[in-house]
Amino acid sequence: MEPIPQQALSDSHPPVLEEVARLAGLPDVRAAFDRFRAQESQFAQWQMEATRVAAPPFGEAARGLWLAERFRELGLLNVQVDEVGNVFGIRPGHGSRYVALSAHIDTVFPAATPLHIRQQGSRLYGPGVADNGAGIAAMLAVASALARARIAHSLPFLFIGNVGEEGEGDLRGMRHVFATPRWRDAIAYSVIVDGAGTDTVVAEALGSRRFEVIVRGPGGHSWSDFGAPNPIIALARAIEVLSQTPVPASPKTTFNVGVIRGGTSVNSIPESASMRVDLRSTSMAEIDRLERMLRLGLEQAVALENRAAAQHESRRPPQPQSRMLQSEVLEIGNRPAGELAADARLLKVIRAVDAQLGNNAQVQRASTDANIPLSLGREAIAIGGGGSGGGAHTLQEWFDCGGRGLGLRRILLTLLALSGVGE
Repeated sequence: MEPIPQQALSDSHPPVLEEVARLAGLPDVRAAFDRFRAQESQFAQWQMEATRVAAPPFGEAARGLWLAERFRELGLLNVQVDEVGNVFGIRPGHGSRYVALSAHIDTVFPAATPLHIRQQGSRLYGPGVADNGAGIAAMLAVASALARARIAHSLPFLFIGNVGEEGEGDLRGMRHVFATPRWRDAIAYSVIVDGAGTDTVVAEALGSRRFEVIVRGPGGHSWSDFGAPNPIIALARAIEVLSQTPVPASPKTTFNVGVIRGGTSVNSIPESASMRVDLRSTSMAEIDRLERMLRLGLEQAVALENRAAAQHESRRPPQPQSRMLQSEVLEIGNRPAGELAADARLLKVIRAVDAQLGNNAQVQRASTDANIPLSLGREAIAIGGGGSGGGAHTLQEWFDCGGRGLGLRRILLTLLALSGVGE
């Protein structure tokens, strides 16, 4: 998750504030709050167990099975794993639509990454322990509290451990959820738990588009074939064009060349070279513009390198087309933008919950699983699971359990207010 602060939360509508205050005062809800404090050691244990099970991109199956077993132990019904690896469990209610609580179960780390998860005092250490071990633990903690609280809520709760949030997973898990007829129109609200903390509400989806750009050529020896078109030089020219492309400060728009590959040795003209490019903006029109500039810059760079090679070999017979550079642009990621309406019930509820708990939070824009429902006009937010964390996407990642209780109370109150609880 890559947040960009946007605005402070304002006061909620008084009736929603009153309802949240009523819920917070219910004996069963207060008892659930007490259990959040008493069961911290169990939550930390779940968090470490989950992150010790490898869940690389497109390899989340083992962690999904682990989560499905925890769902069953906590009494969730209709526990199942769908064809892409998403894990579902239901806590029944009395309505026909669902309030969904989800957390992504995948990590950015390759399958061979050592998963030395350990605890020192209140801190947990290891790759993936906060992103998204914290989200998984929060989801299980809330399911556990509901199992014991016996609260009769109206709309049923749908718990989802989804795959494919990170990197090239391209939100495939959440895309599949909202492309499935069973869930597409049945989910009324989506509360997504991603990482640690309680100081944010992601209600604005940051759009992004990612590409693999490949340039291929004849290759050759750096001495005897000098002058043959060079894919790396063409990529370098294309990067120069992209780097000079102006971007507005508002709407904020960015580009990045994050990976470059190519070549076999210092004295070889490479047969191919590639780069991976990330384009982001709060405006899909700006992303479209950057994509056009990327493609135009590549086209110009390849043409220029081919012309230079042709001039170098002008004294030789005409070269076949196979001696010229060819380029290809593959889309490897496309995250749609979106925004929760200012008067959405979900936004009013989370504001009221923060007011009730004395929590100071800001609305932010980020790229999360919430991009999918928000882009479809559905009510969705992404929030943290409490505690604090750092070092995300590194082997030095950490999570501090202190303050987790606030995050859990925040999630539970939000779910209950959205579902509805009688007197």
